[in-house]
Amino acid sequence: MSNPRLAGRYAKSLLDLSIEQNQLDKVFQDIKMLESICRSNPDFVAMLKSPVIKADKKEKIIEAVIYNKVCAITVSFFKLLVNKAREYSLPEILNAFIEQYNSLNNIHTIKLTTAVPVSDSLKEAIVNKIKSGTPYQKIELETAIKDELIGGFTLEMAGTLIDASILKELNDVKKQFKNNEYIHSIR
Repeated sequence: MSNPRLAGRYAKSLLDLSIEQNQLDKVFQDIKMLESICRSNPDFVAMLKSPVIKADKKEKIIEAVIYNKVCAITVSFFKLLVNKAREYSLPEILNAFIEQYNSLNNIHTIKLTTAVPVSDSLKEAIVNKIKSGTPYQKIELETAIKDELIGGFTLEMAGTLIDASILKELNDVKKQFKNNEYIHSIR
């Protein structure tokens, strides 16, 4: 069960502790690594959320995954999560931490979705265009590929979606034919 309030509070605590200990960048790198593990390995997330697996086993599995890869603050934080039986919220906590870190450092995340992979030069051109047209100067570009777009792209930033895909255009044409918009204007 998703609990954004809980995730936000744990993330804020970790953020504050890492700032206090002057370890913010190290902890952020640890969190990014673990977030990518959670995103790429659904079995790991299923293990965290499983009520069948005991807490001590979960702690050993987490230790095996992060052994010698993360700083002491991150290790202590994960032990705390397991001791408080909150390990099931780890993916949400990681995402909340990244959002709070980005907010603290004025980094804006932009998601570009295309039908085919885009080159690095095109990604750079898109970032530069956004920087020149908006007040955002620190931009983190996330890319995704969806074949169903057929062509074009969608761009999500700051709660705004720009849809310049062929799929949208085809759906608009389909809607116009379905509503018979041209027949009414002829009469």
